[in-house]
Amino acid sequence: MPSRAPGMSGPSTTCITFASQDKLQRLPLPPLEDTIRRYLSVVKPLQTPREFEETVDAAREFLIKQGPDLQAKLQEYASTRSSYIEQFWYDSYLNFDNPVVLNLNPFFLLEDDPTPARNNQVNRAASLVVSTLAFVRALRREELPPDTVRGKPLCMYQYSRIFGTARISTQNVCVMQSDYSSKHIVVLARSQFYWFDVLDENSDLIMTEKDLAQNFETIINDAQKTPVTEAAKGAVGILTAENRRIWASLRDLLSQDVDSERSTTSDDENGTIGKSNGGLKPRNNNYECLQIIDSALFILCLDYSAPQTASELAMNMLCGTNVIEKGVQVGTCTNRWYDKLQIIVTKNGSAGINFEHTGVDGHTILRFVSDIYTDTILRFAKSINGHAPSLWASESPDPAQRDPSSFGDVTTTPHKLEWTMIPELSLALRFAETRLADLIHQNEFEVLEFSHYGMVYIKNMGFSPDAFVQMAFQAAYYALYGKVECTYEPAMTKYFLHGRTEAIRTVSDESVAFVRKFCEDAPPKTKLEYLRRACEKHVQTTKLCAQGLGQDRHLYALYCMHQRYMEDGLSPLPGPAEDPPSAGASSESPKSTAALEIPAIFTDGGWDKLNTTIISTSNCGNPSLRLFGFGPTSQDGFGIGYIIKPDSISICASSKHRQTRRFLETLHNYFMEVRSLLRATDHRKSTGTRARSPIRGDDRGEGRDRSTAADGYKGRRSGRQVDDVVRRTSDSQDDDDAGDMLGGYGYFDVGEIETLLRDINGANIGLGAATPEQVASTPSTEVPPDVYIEGEHRHRSRHRNQAQPGYRRREVGRKLRLADI
Repeated sequence: MPSRAPGMSGPSTTCITFASQDKLQRLPLPPLEDTIRRYLSVVKPLQTPREFEETVDAAREFLIKQGPDLQAKLQEYASTRSSYIEQFWYDSYLNFDNPVVLNLNPFFLLEDDPTPARNNQVNRAASLVVSTLAFVRALRREELPPDTVRGKPLCMYQYSRIFGTARISTQNVCVMQSDYSSKHIVVLARSQFYWFDVLDENSDLIMTEKDLAQNFETIINDAQKTPVTEAAKGAVGILTAENRRIWASLRDLLSQDVDSERSTTSDDENGTIGKSNGGLKPRNNNYECLQIIDSALFILCLDYSAPQTASELAMNMLCGTNVIEKGVQVGTCTNRWYDKLQIIVTKNGSAGINFEHTGVDGHTILRFVSDIYTDTILRFAKSINGHAPSLWASESPDPAQRDPSSFGDVTTTPHKLEWTMIPELSLALRFAETRLADLIHQNEFEVLEFSHYGMVYIKNMGFSPDAFVQMAFQAAYYALYGKVECTYEPAMTKYFLHGRTEAIRTVSDESVAFVRKFCEDAPPKTKLEYLRRACEKHVQTTKLCAQGLGQDRHLYALYCMHQRYMEDGLSPLPGPAEDPPSAGASSESPKSTAALEIPAIFTDGGWDKLNTTIISTSNCGNPSLRLFGFGPTSQDGFGIGYIIKPDSISICASSKHRQTRRFLETLHNYFMEVRSLLRATDHRKSTGTRARSPIRGDDRGEGRDRSTAADGYKGRRSGRQVDDVVRRTSDSQDDDDAGDMLGGYGYFDVGEIETLLRDINGANIGLGAATPEQVASTPSTEVPPDVYIEGEHRHRSRHRNQAQPGYRRREVGRKLRLADI
């Protein structure tokens, strides 16, 4: 087991970052019987009794026939790996053919910088870059303190995949490429590319914050010289939003030698911006541009727009805006390179992160974002008090005090990358943009910043904050649709070497019982007791998943082992016990139909249910973040990123136009109704404060009247509510929002809706789960979990390509003249 991640070996003698790697245990491979038991417990609440019987039969057959042999093969495979799931995990991401934007890449939206002088684009960008470079320096020198949870060290391997790393599309499969000696950044402004060096060979900074601000101002001024409609026609970054196979072909095209005569003609016909070497582009110009981008530490995107509402900001950070002028795309969606880590700063100084998800998880990027946000505050404090503390064990020498000759062979003046726009490339850009515009239009994004209460209040009421919010998602969905659906939440498994996540499956017998009881006209105390049981079950599940004892990753690894042997024509599976090989048959023939047959557990409806996530959720954040989010993972699903803060809850939801705003409004009403129930049974005061508008960007605010469930209310709602002219006259009427979670329809009886659905369809199709009586009569099993890995991945991936670009970098591009500031 490696003591440090590759390429992380700076000059420091501290070496604390990866010091615990050798002490970390491998991710446990659970006994097959335990995994099957947990699997059945997960799918049971999502199925009808008949469907569940079929799944039980498939699971039983798997335990008897193919399962034990696959388990043995997986154990043998795991004995030679840092993690039994790691390569299968990478393969699932790298074999993904659809665009990474809105499908794989998440986003973080940072809180505004507390120092007023930095709340403009140039200064905010310069500050964030300085802090990011300090983080890179600490990481490379191995001075970055390792992550810990309750004193236990976590795996730090993912940090080697943040900087200088790019997803590279090839004809067969994508690969991850890392340049551990990278010392330059790439800046995007109005869809145009610029680069310059920011570190020396020792990873020390060679530019001050003021120097960076000057470079960014220079870049913005230069980019503005090209009309935005013209720049959009050469926005090569849009290609990273393409289908991966198409992008692979286009990368090949960009990497080919370009004939000088053809290049000259293309320049004249396509209006290539800026010419060098007498109007001729050098051979392999586009290839060199790609190398500059792929090997950059990260991409800085300077957007020319200034989104105002939270929903607009979320959209901008996740996929960019879609704006058409004179038939040309001029939105910020073209000002991106989705295959790398991107720091995005808008015109009004709002900042966020969009990252390629293959090599890193949200927890890792959260640490990075938290550290750079903290560093910006500490540097401001140090400007006031020179004795203020620093976040870093050592600091880079002040570039302003260094002899420039000590920087070595560097280029600190911005250079503009100028692509050779051959006809095929121009046409590809046109269609890539229209496809991305379609993709953006197919999704909607809404934000709920609930500020009535948060973590403190939830804990005071005796609930786990995360479990409390997860049950809110279940109740809101059930209130709208009358059924439960497959739900996913990741549990971090970085306690183990090269750990990633395990899938928490939120839906359980207890959660189903809770949402049904909550939507009935039951006493407050009863509803809260059901809520408490559901939350306790979720906490138990979460703990097991964090210990690597879920079922999703294990089952997926078994599935991948079977696929691997099928593709190689080497099945590890024995034939059926009742059908032994006939006498005289060749013992070397592995191709019996039974042996190559896909195990029934992987063709059963339960497996499909588990791998079609309708409510995909993730809890990731701290006070440095305002929002966190991602796209839906299925056609009919919601993507829900949430942050539970001390006195508020921030939720960013996305879907393919599944009434996302209505879902968040229902969620808001649920939170208020639960507080009303808590007050009816426990008279402790709420620690929350008066809320702002629940749906940011919605100028309707909280002025709409909602029916009020008074404390201790026991009767069924009926009749038409008559609104008062003056409904809310003081802040003390905070409970006016409570009690209307069902949108005015009132409570309903679960038995009645089940009877209705049976009459219509002859089956229990609406609720997707057994009745409470069936739950009680069916033996329960154990815990749950999901993968951000959906469908069948039939292509075996190559190992990650970590080779550094094999070329000697020239000063590619047109050198800019620095702006006067």
